[in-house]
Amino acid sequence: MSRKTQVKMQSLAVSLLGLALLAGAQAATAKGCIKGAAVGAVAGHVAGHHAVVGAAAGCVIGHHIAKKKQQQQEQQQRQQDQPKPRQQRSEPV
Repeated sequence: MSRKTQVKMQSLAVSLLGLALLAGAQAATAKGCIKGAAVGAVAGHVAGHHAVVGAAAGCVIGHHIAKKKQQQQEQQQRQQDQPKPRQQRSEPV
C-alpha cells in the first residue's frame, strides 16, 4: 500500500471517529459501548489495522445490542407483572 493511500485511510478513520464522537457525546458511558469497542478494535486491527474505526463501530453496535436486550427484559417484566385473568366457573343449572 502506498504512503498516499495510508494517509487517506488514516484521515478517513479520524473523520469517522470524530463523527461518532459528535453523534453521541455520551456514548462512552453507554451500556455495551466499552465491550463493543474492545471487540471492534480487535476485529478492526485484524482486518487491516483499522482498530479505531472498529472501536467506533463496535461501540455503536454494542450499545444497540445492550439497548435491545434491556427492552426485552422490560417487556418480559411487564408481562410477568400483569394479573392473569380469572377463569369463570360454570355453575350447574
